[in-house]
Amino acid sequence: MFSYIWPMALIVICNTFYQICSKSMPDINPFALLTVTYLVGAAVSLLLFFVLGHGGESLFRQYGRLNWAPFVLGLVITGLEAGWIFAYKAGWQVSTGFITQSSVLALFLVLVGAMLYGEKITANKLIGVVICLVGLFIINK
Repeated sequence: MFSYIWPMALIVICNTFYQICSKSMPDINPFALLTVTYLVGAAVSLLLFFVLGHGGESLFRQYGRLNWAPFVLGLVITGLEAGWIFAYKAGWQVSTGFITQSSVLALFLVLVGAMLYGEKITANKLIGVVICLVGLFIINK
């Protein structure tokens, strides 16, 4: 059970601090900010690779098994982080900005799950999306 719950707890805790940090960024170019962010992230990732173990394979051997996904993820993460910085600079509130994007994202991911991964669109999922969208309407009024 712990192995199922701890990743979600990590996501929630880190996402909370992520939003706090994104809202608290100094008023400089967001891409200058992101260069520091990614340098810190790369250093921590490299450290954790060695501290937590790597299955006996070298870093470069693991790099040899890369596919397209980490490269696109780097682009996507840059867009996400820049988007949040720009959204907060434009006046979005932490309390409503995240709920707004999460509600719309829920709808998109139900469709992506069905189209790319063969996940079933169930009545419960549709009801959940409707509830998210109703909540989105109410919170942004």
